[in-house]
Amino acid sequence: MTTADAQGDEKTTLLAALDSHRDAVVWKLEGLDEEAARRPMTPSGTSLLGLVKHLASVEYGWFVETFGREREPLWFDPYSDEDMQATADETTAGLLAFYARARAAANAVIAELPLDAVGTPPWKPGRTVSLRWVLTHMLTETARHAGHMDIVRELIDGATGDRPRT
Repeated sequence: MTTADAQGDEKTTLLAALDSHRDAVVWKLEGLDEEAARRPMTPSGTSLLGLVKHLASVEYGWFVETFGREREPLWFDPYSDEDMQATADETTAGLLAFYARARAAANAVIAELPLDAVGTPPWKPGRTVSLRWVLTHMLTETARHAGHMDIVRELIDGATGDRPRT
């Protein structure tokens, strides 16, 4: 996060913090081959690619669908464990591109709406949430999964941290 982001208004600050964690998620895949990126490293099957696929799915859900925008058609069921598993035909490049599209779609909603705008998640009928709540929730969700990715990446090849060391 830059000094300008840290001194910005609430929306700018929340988005900058979210972007910092989003960038760490992408960096966790840097330099890995396909096998390592999809390798399940926990008894539950957690893999780096599975976490990226999940985060893309929830960005589309919380930001795009909740506020009535169109999202790209998904080729998997986002309400099942399918969003946590990278299939044999899903590549690192493909899932990173999916995540980039989800981020861009989410960012368009964030730019367009005020923080007090209200939406309804389609999977939670009758519940309304503000954009402020969604930004905070996704900041927490992304940070949580970036932390999972820290551990998974360290188990794969020992790499640690949230960005390349200079």
